[in-house]
Amino acid sequence: MANRADQAILVDVGGVLLSDSLPAVAAAWSLRLGLSEQSLLAAIFGGSDDQVLVGRMSESGWWSIVGDRLGVGSKVVAELRREMARAGTWDDLLLTYLRRLRGNARTAVVSNAWPEMRVRLREAHLEDLVDEVVLSCEVGCAKPDQRMYLLALQRLGVEPRDALLIDDAASHVVAAGSAGLTGHLHVSGADTIAQIERFLRREPSSPARRRTRRLPP
Repeated sequence: MANRADQAILVDVGGVLLSDSLPAVAAAWSLRLGLSEQSLLAAIFGGSDDQVLVGRMSESGWWSIVGDRLGVGSKVVAELRREMARAGTWDDLLLTYLRRLRGNARTAVVSNAWPEMRVRLREAHLEDLVDEVVLSCEVGCAKPDQRMYLLALQRLGVEPRDALLIDDAASHVVAAGSAGLTGHLHVSGADTIAQIERFLRREPSSPARRRTRRLPP
């Protein structure tokens, strides 16, 4: 693998590095609580994008609201919270590949996430696999807001044209393209690795042509 430390790979967590097991959790808990899955998910996530997802409210505070919506006590809420926080499995193929990328390209996790994701990344030693971690709950904005991508690139010292975003949400990929990045819609680990390899074989922009792009106000 050629050294491409002037190029960057930005990668999402949920649905990419971490499998999406939300449907299974929702199915089990909706049956337990006697609710439809739609009602359960609405109670958990309704309004969260403007609150806990962007750090305006603590995760504990948000789960208190969820408990009130569901009409359950703190013990049940705590159990649901634990299951949600531990759901999914890591993609070992992608994690191994990220480890190989260190020193060959700049890398960052760029994820819409609640605060507990930081703990889970640390437990999985993922913080040691990438150069930067940008979580929506810590920076105050969430994808597809282009500020997420530009902030990550500022931290990495890489221009948008020299960056590839890996995400499982088409709207996030489109937004990355609008910000000047190359976007790839994740389908499988093998397909994503092949796309990263193709991207890293491209010639990065020359320093003379680079212009630092500032975050919008």
